[in-house]
Amino acid sequence: MNNYAKENFSTKQSSPRQEARLSRPNGDQERTRRFETPPRQGTQSIDSQTLLNFRLPKENRLRKPKEFRRVYEGGKRFEGRFMTVFVRPSETTFQRLGITASKKAVGNAVQRNRAKRLLREAFRLNKAELNELSVKFDWVLNARRNLLRVKLDKPLEEFRQIAAKIKNSELNLQKGE
Repeated sequence: MNNYAKENFSTKQSSPRQEARLSRPNGDQERTRRFETPPRQGTQSIDSQTLLNFRLPKENRLRKPKEFRRVYEGGKRFEGRFMTVFVRPSETTFQRLGITASKKAVGNAVQRNRAKRLLREAFRLNKAELNELSVKFDWVLNARRNLLRVKLDKPLEEFRQIAAKIKNSELNLQKGE
């Protein structure tokens, strides 16, 4: 291979071309470049305290099948148009959430992920109301097919109604009735 390169490739440097791309000096400056953004006005600093973290901490999630089963078997069921909610009083000092979106009920992976995002956001936006409950619960939200046909406002409203029912029946749930 070395012999081939020596025979077929020149090692001499070519002389500079007389015709340059630009016929006049600094001719490129009058054009604006597409990828350049205009300069920002004023100072813009990112304050880390104003940035919010919307993730649900690990301790606030139901992750193991055993935890889900405990809620299904010992909890109370609330039916809705967009979701089925199972709640069970928790031994922890905070609300815990588990979300399911089965292939049978919802469909393909993209649809299941969207359904889970909608349910997670409905839970997150109601967190202030949920923290007012005297009893902390383990929640399992099961997505239903109708959830995919709506925006966030309808599942959010339905979750608020179910949370209000739970608040009204809080004493019965605490006793395990």
